[in-house]
Amino acid sequence: MIALSDYLTVSAILFGMGVAGIYINRKNMIVLLMCIELILLAVNTNFIAFARFTQNQVGEIFVFFILTVAAAEAAIGLAILVGVFRNRQSINVEDLDSLKG
Repeated sequence: MIALSDYLTVSAILFGMGVAGIYINRKNMIVLLMCIELILLAVNTNFIAFARFTQNQVGEIFVFFILTVAAAEAAIGLAILVGVFRNRQSINVEDLDSLKG
């Protein structure tokens, strides 16, 4: 049987990879969206692990809500990226500063 600490270790590694990806790569919007998805996956792993070890279904219900929000975030984020790419011919974050005001 896999221990709770194993799940939490995997979750911490996923969360750290997501935060490091956001911190290291601030130029490409697609990579930023993928790093946000990694952070949400780490949260889902925690919810599932604690729901399994406490024999409670509430964590699994939260995971469904988080997956719904993540799917909507990915769809809307990619739609915005396609619109920005059509206008600017670039998806670099540094090139998007002219959208102010």
